[in-house]
Amino acid sequence: MDQQTLINAAFMIATGVGGWFAREMWGAVKELRRDLHDIETELPKTYVMKIDLDKRMEHIEHMFQRIYDKLDGKADKL
Repeated sequence: MDQQTLINAAFMIATGVGGWFAREMWGAVKELRRDLHDIETELPKTYVMKIDLDKRMEHIEHMFQRIYDKLDGKADKL
């Protein structure tokens, strides 16, 4: 085999490996984009919805009001 044939064979192998690597990276990027899109659409549904948060905040405000009322009663007795 002459030198040009060896160079061509090495170039073919390197191009094949590079092409395989590029295809794998392309597939991985497509999968990541799909996963990111799924996360973007499902994330608001998975966490607390605004209605539930409003109900919880009303409950917390009611409990604080009860504490403040008891503190006012204690302050009056001093």
